[in-house]
Amino acid sequence: MENGKKIVRPRNGRKIAGVCQAFANFFGLDVSLIRIVWLLLILFAGTGLLAYLICWIVIPEEA
Repeated sequence: MENGKKIVRPRNGRKIAGVCQAFANFFGLDVSLIRIVWLLLILFAGTGLLAYLICWIVIPEEA
């Protein structure tokens, strides 16, 4: 990464584990948009829940 940004789960502003908030902060998008996309992945693709759990484990929490 050239700009030095790292994806981390924030301690504040999260609903469950902070995964959606982490992606929103990293990509500079609105967290509501990320949550809607993730919900659609869970409902229609069936892979969203597994991906969320993996991200919860892999993405470090903010220090």
